Amino acid sequence: MANKFFLYKYKEGDIVTFKKPHPCGSREWRVISAGGEVKVKCLGCERLQIMTRDKIEKATKSVVSKDEQNKEPE
Repeated sequence: MANKFFLYKYKEGDIVTFKKPHPCGSREWRVISAGGEVKVKCLGCERLQIMTRDKIEKATKSVVSKDEQNKEPE
């Protein structure tokens, strides 16, 4: 696993947009904890889900980091 290349660097507080919607209709999830498995929470219905790194990498469309969320528009 040490030689594995990861496309995204998930951190706590990041918002992840998935390619396919959750049954509640939301595509956005907040990262609760990250590591070999990533724990995410749906922003629509607040359901928790634990996904392996491989599955979440495949399902991710984009990641908005916590730092970018706090920036004020100019």
